[in-house]
Amino acid sequence: MKKITLFSVALLALAACQDRDKYDATGIFEANTVTVSAETGGKLVTFGIEEGDSLMAGQTVGLVDTTLLSLQRQQFWSQQRSAEKSSPDIAAQAAALRSQIAHQQNECARIARLLSDGAATPKQSDDARAQLNTLRGQLEGLLSTLDKNRSSITESALALQYQKEQVEEQIRKSRITAPTTGTVLEKYAEQGEYATPGRPLFKMANLDGIYLRSYFTASQLAHIHIGQAVTVIADFGGDERYEYPGRITWIAQESEFTPKSIQTQDSRANLVYAVKVAVKNDGRLKLGQYGEVRISQMEEASLHSDEE
Repeated sequence: MKKITLFSVALLALAACQDRDKYDATGIFEANTVTVSAETGGKLVTFGIEEGDSLMAGQTVGLVDTTLLSLQRQQFWSQQRSAEKSSPDIAAQAAALRSQIAHQQNECARIARLLSDGAATPKQSDDARAQLNTLRGQLEGLLSTLDKNRSSITESALALQYQKEQVEEQIRKSRITAPTTGTVLEKYAEQGEYATPGRPLFKMANLDGIYLRSYFTASQLAHIHIGQAVTVIADFGGDERYEYPGRITWIAQESEFTPKSIQTQDSRANLVYAVKVAVKNDGRLKLGQYGEVRISQMEEASLHSDEE
């Protein structure tokens, strides 16, 4: 009786080992990472994040020194105000000439009445009209000059406005923010260091939704498709193995040589296709961790019959 019991236990242990070793593909857990770089140059006056910190999208995590930029903005603002104040008041400057023209028009009318009564000469009338035309020409020239001056000043003020807005944009970009919600994976700079445009500051990723980059052989491709539900097994070492529901989200269009750390069902297969399997992370899964993929029983039976 004892021998039968021991034999049964051995069979159960063997079956458990076989189920444990049963997989269709293996891979490594990865995530879509984002590297945040400096957009302006200057000293990092604040930068207090640490690796492992959880960040929200739009959260401010640091600031590049904006002292010089603030001074430039103030300078452009002062120059713009000065330019706008120097714009000529066309109506005020032309008022005197308009008054002279009105007076000369009355004078021409008066001389015309005297000429009709024989109390003035034609020369006096001609001289009066010539004076009126001269004043009108002066007014036209003045208005043209003032309009050109005002246009030039307006363009200068507008150019200063654009320069001020560019500086304000640089000031805005000096504020370092998290582009997405996620966790800080690596930090490349420290507070007090000098940042240059394009210098990486930190790398982050959303670890709530990660994926297993697994590898399937060419003979397995006919049995998988995008959107397919599969089972992902995470290996924590020893007897710690947890299953997670997964879904295929991407299949490579071109094959590649089998990575050294990857095991396949067909050990003779030199070429494999990368497949991303999305997994909801419960907090236990870590990037770089080993995992396995198991497809449904029906598809698995078809797959293995094809391989045979």
